[in-house]
Order: sequence, then C-alpha cells, then structure tokens
Amino acid sequence: MAFDGLFIHSLLKELAPTLLTGRLSKIYQPFNQDLVLVFRKERKNYQLLISANAQYPRMYLTKQSISNPDTAPTFVMVLRKYLEGSVLQSIDQVGVNRIINFHFSNRNDLGDQVQLVLSVELMGRHSNVILYDQKTGHIIDLLKRINPDENRARILLPKAKYELPPLKPGINGLEMTEPEFKQIQATSEPADFVRKIDGLDRDDRMELLGYLEDDYSYSSFKTFFNQFDNPRGYVLKTDRNKRKIFCYLPYHLELTKESSDPDLNHALDEFYEYQATRDWVKQRASQVERVVKNEQKKLSKKIIKLKKQLNLAENSEGYRIRGEILNAHLNQVKAGMESISLPNYYDNNNPIEIKLNPALSPARNAQKYFTKYKKMRDSIKHVNEQIKIAETNLRYFDSIQTAIDNADPEDIEQINDELINQGYIRKQKKNKRRKKITEKNLNKFKLSSGKTVLVGKNNYQNDWLTLKKANKNDYWFHVKNMPGSHVILMDSNPTDQDIQEAAEIAAYFSKGKLSAHVSVDYVQDKRVKKPNGAKPGFVIYTGQNSIEVTPEEKDVLSKKID
Repeated sequence: MAFDGLFIHSLLKELAPTLLTGRLSKIYQPFNQDLVLVFRKERKNYQLLISANAQYPRMYLTKQSISNPDTAPTFVMVLRKYLEGSVLQSIDQVGVNRIINFHFSNRNDLGDQVQLVLSVELMGRHSNVILYDQKTGHIIDLLKRINPDENRARILLPKAKYELPPLKPGINGLEMTEPEFKQIQATSEPADFVRKIDGLDRDDRMELLGYLEDDYSYSSFKTFFNQFDNPRGYVLKTDRNKRKIFCYLPYHLELTKESSDPDLNHALDEFYEYQATRDWVKQRASQVERVVKNEQKKLSKKIIKLKKQLNLAENSEGYRIRGEILNAHLNQVKAGMESISLPNYYDNNNPIEIKLNPALSPARNAQKYFTKYKKMRDSIKHVNEQIKIAETNLRYFDSIQTAIDNADPEDIEQINDELINQGYIRKQKKNKRRKKITEKNLNKFKLSSGKTVLVGKNNYQNDWLTLKKANKNDYWFHVKNMPGSHVILMDSNPTDQDIQEAAEIAAYFSKGKLSAHVSVDYVQDKRVKKPNGAKPGFVIYTGQNSIEVTPEEKDVLSKKID
C-alpha cells in the first residue's frame, strides 16, 4: 500500500504523541522535494522527513544522517523565519485524505502570538508543503509554487487564500456505525460497498473486499478498520519481487511476508532508505550524469565511425589494383573519359569498371588511385590508435557511471571534482577545496571470518584505497574487464571463503551486479600499479587469479558495517 489516507491515519497514531509539544529547532531542505524538520522534546531530537517527491510522497521519523546544504533555498529561509523555535500544538488529518496539518504557535516580530499551519499534501505529482496563517488563511510560502495556468482549481502562490484541493466525497470507514453499515449493506454488493469507502488505495480495497466476501458483516468490516488503530510495519513482496509496506498484515493479497516491525516509523525509515538514497544521488548527480551520458554517446558514435574508416583502409587494395590496371592500359584511356572498363588480371581478366576524372590525364588518374591507396594504408596505425584512445575514454566514463550507481549523496561532490580536474566540467569560481579522503568515506564490510573489506565508491576513493590505504600484502579485488569498485581485503593470508565473500562484494559494486556469473580478479596489492598519466581509478596488475561468483544483494549488504 502507498501513503493513502488510512496509512497516514495509522502513522499519526505513532507520530503525534512523539512530536506534540516539541519545539521546532532546525529546518533544512537537503534535496529539491524533501524537507527535514528537527523537533526537540524531553532532551531528545526527532528528525521528521517530509517528501513531496511525485513518485514516493512520504513522511516519517528518520534516523538517517542527512547532510544540511550550505545554502538554504528560499522556502527554508521563510520556514526558519516563521517556524524555527515554535511549538507544535497539534497534528490533524483532513478526514481520511492525504493531507496532514501541523499547527504551530509562535510569536511574530512584534511579540504577538500567531498560529501557523504547515499543511503537508502527499498527493502524487500534486504533492506540496504549504505554510499559511491560520487566522487569515493566507499562504505565506510553499515548496512548489504553481502557475495558475497549470492548476485552475486553486491558486498556489504566496499571499493567495489557502484552499483545500478538490476532494472526492466518500465514506469514512473509521467512523461508520453499525446502523449506517446495515443501511448501505441492504442496497449494495460488497464490491459496490468498498468503492464508496474513502482513504483506500487499490491494495486496501482488495483486502477489504476479501474481508467482506468472506463475511459481509459489520463485525468483519470493523475487524479490518481496527487494524489501522494498532499499526505495525510489514514489508511484503509481490511475485515479481516488488517490495510493499503495510501498516497491517494483509491476508487476501498474493504477497509474501518479508519482515515485520512493531515500530511503523522505523519500518518506513528502513523501507525507503535505499530508494531515497538513490533519489537523492540522482538529484545531486544530475549535472555529472548529463556530462557522462553525453560523453558516452559521443565516444560510442566516434568508435563506430573510426571502425568504418579502419574497415575501408584495410580493404583498400581495390585502389592499388585500379591504379595498376590503368597504368597497364594507358593507351586505351582517352582525354575527357569519366570511366573505363578494363580487364582485371587479378580476377581472370574479368572486366572492372574504373571511374576517371575527365580533367586529369590518364597517368594522373592512375597516380590518384595509388595516392589514395597509400593514404588509407598509412591511416591504419593512426585509426587504430584513435580507436584505442576512444575505447579507453569510454571505459573511463563507464567507470564514472558505475561510481554514480554505487554512490551515496555525499560522494557526488568527489565525482564532480574529478570531472572538473579532467576538464569535462567547467570549474566554478567559488569551487571549494576538495575534502580529504578518509576511511569514513569508504564502504566497509565484515566477512564471516571477522576480517574487514574496504570498498571505494568513486575513482578518487579507489586510487586512495589501493595506492595509499592498503597494505602491500593485502588482497585487491576487481571485476574482470568491466567498470567496478576497487575492493581491499585487509588480510595477507585469506581463506577460500574470505576470497569468495570479498569477490562477491567486488561483483556487487560493479557494472555486473545484476549478472548471474561475474568473473573477479584478485591479487596482492603490491602487484597493482598506476601508469604515469593514467586517469583516476585506472590501474594495471599482474599475477592475478580469478574466481566466478554470483553477487546476492541481501548477502552482500548484510555484511556492511557503519
């Protein structure tokens, strides 16, 4: 189920007691569609993540470490002015709709008490966060300002009067009495009855319908709705391995239970952690990824073009043959001719058509074919060199893309710096000094044996890990013939099991992470060298062994340590 009205009702059962009377101490906007409100209550801090992401609109308490941008967007500056230091008086939901109102009490510049409302609308692509004055109803500011031409139902701009979005009328199942139930039951089949209930997404409707088809009674109806007043977090999978989160355990849907958690907020935090990280990386990496994709496209086209040139050059004998045949029959070539058919003594004297330039003499026409032949033969070495350079550069950009795929939000800055230093992105005037790489930047894993494995997440980290951090007797791992992270097993005498597990980690953090069979090279770090002038992340090595593994996400990530 998604963040539908009933899910929000359940979430507020946990959220409200935790946050009410708390003081809003910090507000920041780590990414375009996401806000973090930090509440201080009883000497504890609580981070409330609010996301107006069109695909994953959501809200829950998070314990993730989310960086605070150096420059605050306009909306955050407004929120800080009006809400920072204010006390959360109440939280209410509009019916069973996806609208939550946070009511704050604060004082204005004159010291007068003011009541402010932060309205969170979790409505797909129409999701928004709106701050308005409770007394006047006027909008102070909002996360997404909408042009009136794009939304004629209401005006979503500062100073406009706040109005609720158009809401479909429906029945609130949480408040339905038995007489009301029986009145509708008398005239409706279960499927029609379920369609009249408000606040349910498709999964909830199917589950409620299952309850009523089993037993079309008020008791069955209440059994379903009572679950939303005593929520837990359940993660289930579809037959296609798509993960879904519920605040109750459904019995009538074809889903497989993966996990349960008595704390719904904690379950939400864990459920969205991976997806949220990928979204945040995508937002931060937009410029970098655009450069990478453009370069990959240009290099791929260039390689195709160069290989066509190489093919023509390697099959240029036809020009030499035409030149020789012309030289042998110069007496038959007349001035002004545009072509001539002559016997080809390289092909049993079968006739060969030879094009001529009517402005040139017969001898000059022959010489032109020899010149073209020599030029194309001489170009083979140069074209091969250009293909090699282009393929090397393409592999480099493939490694950058793999680094983006494996990155955490804070790693994007290093990838951006790398492309600036390589001349692919223009350096900003206020470019900051590059932060020093430490072990904290790396991914860290503990194997079954207790040994430690370190993984670089971008080319700068790979170079630092392999060339500076690793001991010369530690073992270095890397997927064979494809982009991937440098992986160091911090041990000089690994067992076969250690090698297997480290290789699986290397395979997972590579372009082949979704493949069933991935070949991984491993060798002691002292055999890994970086050629002079090589791009970041590029190394050469000798004396390696190889192992074929299948990277399993669950197994790999279970070994990760903070």
